[in-house]
Amino acid sequence: MPSVDSFSTYWLAEFIRLREAHWGPIEDASEVRRARAEGHTFTQRILLRATLLGKRESLDLLVGRWARGARIALLGLLIAAVLAGAGAALGALGDGTRSVNLLLALVAILGLHGLTFLIWLLSFGMTGHGSWLGQLWLWLTQKLARGPDAALVPRALVDVLGRNGALRWILSSVSHGLWTGAFLTLLLTLLGVLSARRYGFNWETTLLSADTFVQLTTAIGWLPEKLGFAMPSADMVRASNGLHALPESVQALWSSWLIGCVVVYGLLPRLLSLLLSLFMSRRYLAAITLDENLPGYANLRERLQPSSEKIGVDSPAGLRPNTRIRPHTGAPEQTAKSLIVGIELPPDEPWPPQTLARTIQDAGNIDTREQRMALLDRLQEYPPEKLLIVCDPRQTPDRGTISMLTDLAGLARQTCVLLRLDPCAERDARLAAWQLRLGAAGFEPGQIYARHADAFAWLEERADE
Repeated sequence: MPSVDSFSTYWLAEFIRLREAHWGPIEDASEVRRARAEGHTFTQRILLRATLLGKRESLDLLVGRWARGARIALLGLLIAAVLAGAGAALGALGDGTRSVNLLLALVAILGLHGLTFLIWLLSFGMTGHGSWLGQLWLWLTQKLARGPDAALVPRALVDVLGRNGALRWILSSVSHGLWTGAFLTLLLTLLGVLSARRYGFNWETTLLSADTFVQLTTAIGWLPEKLGFAMPSADMVRASNGLHALPESVQALWSSWLIGCVVVYGLLPRLLSLLLSLFMSRRYLAAITLDENLPGYANLRERLQPSSEKIGVDSPAGLRPNTRIRPHTGAPEQTAKSLIVGIELPPDEPWPPQTLARTIQDAGNIDTREQRMALLDRLQEYPPEKLLIVCDPRQTPDRGTISMLTDLAGLARQTCVLLRLDPCAERDARLAAWQLRLGAAGFEPGQIYARHADAFAWLEERADE
């Protein structure tokens, strides 16, 4: 059974739910039978059905294509964040021809970060996620999605994450990750530029006193100083008013103070928030559940987990009573016997076509939808070792018939098709049409018989061993 524990399976199930709500139910008789046979709980059966439908309809490829586009969009935003970080550092320091106003430089570097970080913290007490960079990334991925089905992929992602509480932390991880990348680049740019150029630092004011700047500088630099960054003394702060020439040692102290503020108040909060968001994202994704009462899921309950299920088929129409096919368990000599079945043969055709060996079981001539479902359910539980399907090639090999043949072939170890052709001028043309359709459905040429004797020789091989 395909794995139903991964987040991508929940995502795919929600995508299929939304798709069926928009465009109508998908034909899923074969997938429902397999889900009922292999899934234990209702949730497992929903997820298994989604996995099987996703592979059959190539919807999993659509989800994968969107995920690749989302990673490309995230990479583009990361490159933009890196460039923005370098630009912020160069803009705050200038070209070195003028002294750097420390407070203005600090506001230029940390102002937007501080505002958005505060909004993110306050968002925990309000509605919304507070991660505008994460929301920008999600918006970009939605714009990149093309086609009605592709547009449902990000919506399904948001719905699954939102219902399970993981959306906030996923978007926060994106936002903090971009900010962390920006601050790393900003810090490296600061170190590079301060190492290559001579800068002068000062504070400028018309209204505030020197003591105000001493207190402000001391308060801001207290935590960076505890982490090892240099802190200018009160006399150095008073002297840095732009009216005095300062030694290079003082400028180095101001450089250390500025870098320390960027690390402590910019990089570290974002890095710690990123680690927290990643941890919480992983935790919520590991505990993800499926709401079985949602429209689309609840409608599947009677089909995937009916209130009463038949243990076996007593005597369905078109099948002989007392016919039971042994499941594939135990030693080879205990495996299920060979089986022959007719598909929509004319009622005047003799059935079975010949006297059957005791090792061959007869499933009858299947003509109605109820008979088809009964046979498929029976073979799901008791798959035969060999299956011979007899068809009338005078009928058109429509999609329904070919689908029935492929479903039956998937439930037997070996399957062959006998096309009962009468000698006539149209024999070759009819045979070619059926072979073409069967080949497109996955049947090999060796699985298709036009001669009655050859087909029964293959079917009876096990009886002769």
